[in-house]
Amino acid sequence: MSDNHTQAHTDHLDGAGFETRAIHAGYAPDPTTGAVIPPIYATSTYAQDGVGGLRNGYEYSRSANPTRTALESTLAALEGGAHGFAFASGLAAEDTLLRALCRPGDHVVLPNDAYGGTFRLFDKVATNWGLAHSPAPVNDPDAVRAAIRPGETKLVWLETPTNPLLSIGDIEALAAVAHDAGARLVVDNTFASSYLQQPLALGADVVVHSTTKYAGGHSDVVGGALVVDDDELAETIGFHQNSIGGVAGPFDSWLVLRGLKTLALRMERHSDNAERVVEFLAGHPAVAQVIYPGLAEHPGHEVASRQMRRYGGMVSFRVRGGEEQALAICAATKVFTLGESLGGVESLIEHPGRMTHASVAGTDLEVPADLVRLSVGIETPEDLLADLERALGATS
Repeated sequence: MSDNHTQAHTDHLDGAGFETRAIHAGYAPDPTTGAVIPPIYATSTYAQDGVGGLRNGYEYSRSANPTRTALESTLAALEGGAHGFAFASGLAAEDTLLRALCRPGDHVVLPNDAYGGTFRLFDKVATNWGLAHSPAPVNDPDAVRAAIRPGETKLVWLETPTNPLLSIGDIEALAAVAHDAGARLVVDNTFASSYLQQPLALGADVVVHSTTKYAGGHSDVVGGALVVDDDELAETIGFHQNSIGGVAGPFDSWLVLRGLKTLALRMERHSDNAERVVEFLAGHPAVAQVIYPGLAEHPGHEVASRQMRRYGGMVSFRVRGGEEQALAICAATKVFTLGESLGGVESLIEHPGRMTHASVAGTDLEVPADLVRLSVGIETPEDLLADLERALGATS
């Protein structure tokens, strides 16, 4: 199927709603068979019409694959960008971006409660080739500005909400801070998803996703993505994506595409269930603090209300009994599965200090030992509440 055929079929989607774009963007029904879902193009290479005579730009599947192209086009459409790039994992996307935009001697400002894997990439890998980094609270634009090193800082890296403390950064304000310093703003949109938040429209230069999470949504695929709206920036990223080679395979691309078609529906249910869980936890005597941007007392509530459609499915809370109590609660749930990752249809519970954020122990990014993180799924909400009530009651 030609790219021109796909373009002609999808031109009418300009201005279409999110749900419509999630289902129809990136692929037109096959003109030969009428297949409405992109095939899995399980091929490594492509026949050429003479030396250098590529068919619609395909020569080798590291460089481009039709299934991956469909995913990349859909990701771009959902983020309001012109160019999408799909990778084998979220960290593969991040590593490619760093190598594309940074050089030895450059500097990056990171969230002071960034995802542990992101911190590990910067602190244990990127520093070895001369990239420096400094932490700053994302909810304080002045602190981010103070962390910037004039002439050295190339990226301001933002998670909003952050992982796992759910801090909220004002994307528009931080874009201005970064651009004033001649840096780019990168927004990891994994926790919010493209349904709940649109960073490019607020001034971000690059959007990052772990498509493993809400984009895929079924805990059956690992992937990552970058989305940009700038043609020159896209050319640079595309060159490095092909040169480094950490691309998404066709089956993984197909799985993420499948997940994106129901993203809007799932995010509404994730948000509904999370609000019920937050209400329950806020009234429980074993819980010292509930952290959720939908709460009026959350310091980032006003900003989140302005830049997010809803507040999402991630909930963190601190318990009164310290680390031992937090570990006991994580071990006691039955419907909430003890496991890392997030964003799947099933509910997960974890202890960040011992699990996803063990890599930040002993650093400025160390998370509280009494913290529990929930990825609230789409199960029957009463079953989730009953499970938490049993776990909290059994351990208090």
